[in-house]
Formats: sequence, structure tokens, C-alpha cells
Amino acid sequence: MNTTLSLQLTLEECCQLVEAPSASLVEMVEYGIVDPGGGAPRDWRFDNVALGRLRRAVRLQRELELDWQAVAVALDLLDEVGRLRAENENLRRRLLRFVEY
Repeated sequence: MNTTLSLQLTLEECCQLVEAPSASLVEMVEYGIVDPGGGAPRDWRFDNVALGRLRRAVRLQRELELDWQAVAVALDLLDEVGRLRAENENLRRRLLRFVEY
């Protein structure tokens, strides 16, 4: 039996875990860095994927001194690089089946 634990964190809990003020998390949601469940900020729920993305966003913002809009672009580009690398590796493995040594 395979069970997956899914977190459902409130805005306040995420603020504590990523060590950022709620205003910053609201901005990150506005720029599409994460998309929490729920309507109003008091009802927002963040899962473990969103938590990881928030941590990465805060780290980028602090280390590179980027605004949230630039962080959103940087994260999208990093995600795309990851997807392309995975696709490249998959194609490389498939190609190796046809290459004779």
C-alpha cells in the first residue's frame, strides 16, 4: 500500500516555515509563484510542493536581491531547464537502445 502525505498549511504556517512576512507571500501568490487552494488569504492552503517553491523563491530573493516579479521569471526558467534536462535524459536513454558499441 502506497500512501502519500500531503501537507495543507495556512498562510501563517508558511510564513513561519519560510521565514517571510505574510505580505511577501501575498505578493508571491499575486505573481503566480505559487497557487494556493482557497479563496481569500485567510482560507489559503499550501501543499508540500508550494512550500518547496516558496522556500526556493525566498532564497532567490534574498541571495540575488531580486524583486518578486524577477523571482517568478527565474523560477519559471529554472523549471523549464529541469523539464528539458529530464526530456533530454529520457531521449538519450531511448537512443542508446539503438546505438551499437
